[in-house]
Amino acid sequence: MRAVAVRRFGGPEVLEVLDTPVPQAGPGQVRVRVAAASVNRIDLSTRNGALTKAGLLAPAAEVWLGWDVAGRVDQLGPGVTRFAVGDQVIGLRDVLSAGGAQADFVVLDETAVAPAPTRVSVELAATLPLIGLTADRSLALAGLHAGQTLLVTGAAGGVGGLVVELAALSGIRTVAVAGEQDEEAVRGLAATWFVPRTDRLAEAVRRQVPGGVDAVVDAAVIGIAAHEALRAGGTFVALVAPFAPPPLRATRVVVQEVYADGARLAALAALVDAGRLTLRVADTLPLDQVAVAHERMAAGGLRGRLVLTA
Repeated sequence: MRAVAVRRFGGPEVLEVLDTPVPQAGPGQVRVRVAAASVNRIDLSTRNGALTKAGLLAPAAEVWLGWDVAGRVDQLGPGVTRFAVGDQVIGLRDVLSAGGAQADFVVLDETAVAPAPTRVSVELAATLPLIGLTADRSLALAGLHAGQTLLVTGAAGGVGGLVVELAALSGIRTVAVAGEQDEEAVRGLAATWFVPRTDRLAEAVRRQVPGGVDAVVDAAVIGIAAHEALRAGGTFVALVAPFAPPPLRATRVVVQEVYADGARLAALAALVDAGRLTLRVADTLPLDQVAVAHERMAAGGLRGRLVLTA
């Protein structure tokens, strides 16, 4: 089968589509015939060696890429009870030493897989696992209840946009931060307030919410500038550990670490089918154009995910 890998770190030119044996499902696992796999920022950090340099990925002769998958179950390992061959599923591969999702087949634990949403394309479905679970866990860590206020940076992005929508479903009021050109789209996600991206972020947010917001989800990885918009004793949720600010003014700073959770993923897929969560695809490309996808993602300016198709 084909699978995307790197055997040395560097730019998009180091990406290879290798011919490798088809994996076999072990106990408690399912094998998925991949129809679509999205490209995420963490794929770029894997390719250029940043994850290995940070000690998050052990050195290996071959490093496989891809976290998100949408496809069809085509093999069951012993003990699997929740799925049958032929089921349309989505899943998250969160063990980086295992085979990647940007391949013809991927093996995942049964607990990492959920029924795919039925009312969107397979390409859209493939964008949900990583950003959906990241947004869901980030909001949970914020610890808010209905009526409280949440600042979401990067609200026009995949994670930030879903945080805004999930917060609105829980009655949480959001201050959404994005570029001025994205105001209409972000307001369409049910943000309570919109603040254009600015160097004076805390000042702009506090004009909307005097005293500061109850919590921050820093999807844009702004760090201390976003923390300054937080009230004393509030909660700051960081998505990238090295950029987490210190817990000033008795605040609580937590780092969100995503993991494969099939049960939560199934709940998110149901919200997609109900029209309550918005997924976006910027473009689709064949698997052998993965380097082009990396170039385009690195260039920025995308609204939606790039998705590789079989």
